[in-house]
Amino acid sequence: MSDGAGPPRSTPLHSVSVAGAVVREDGRVLAIRRADNGTWEPPGGVLEPAESIEDGVRREVYEETGIKVGVERLSGVYKNVSRGVVALVFRCRPEGGTERLSAESTAVAWLTPAEVSDRMAEVYAVRLLDALRDDPASVVRTHDGRRLLGQG
Repeated sequence: MSDGAGPPRSTPLHSVSVAGAVVREDGRVLAIRRADNGTWEPPGGVLEPAESIEDGVRREVYEETGIKVGVERLSGVYKNVSRGVVALVFRCRPEGGTERLSAESTAVAWLTPAEVSDRMAEVYAVRLLDALRDDPASVVRTHDGRRLLGQG
């Protein structure tokens, strides 16, 4: 890539992932225990090149949990600087389906905010806790895969 003022620059490559912060009427949020590493996370995954962002959220949540969702709003954007992954997290509402396991999940559960904080690493817990905030504005956070590096 060149801006016309000098030699071409290499463009950094990032992958884009999407996740659903699925919130029930009782305030519990949907989470999975991943089959590959045993960690608890919001359901989600890599956005496919030809699909819309909202379709990607609905697909990933359904594939991993069996729950069909309606996408309400973007609740946060999270960048993992060590892996070059940008995650778009959307607050969703359950619209049907039944909890089930998949090749990617060994457990599916509706967790309280306290359980989210207890079971999940900080960089995943914050994604669900941000979606539960009363302020509908989305947040932008950066992390290194283990810890938050700050806001903005």
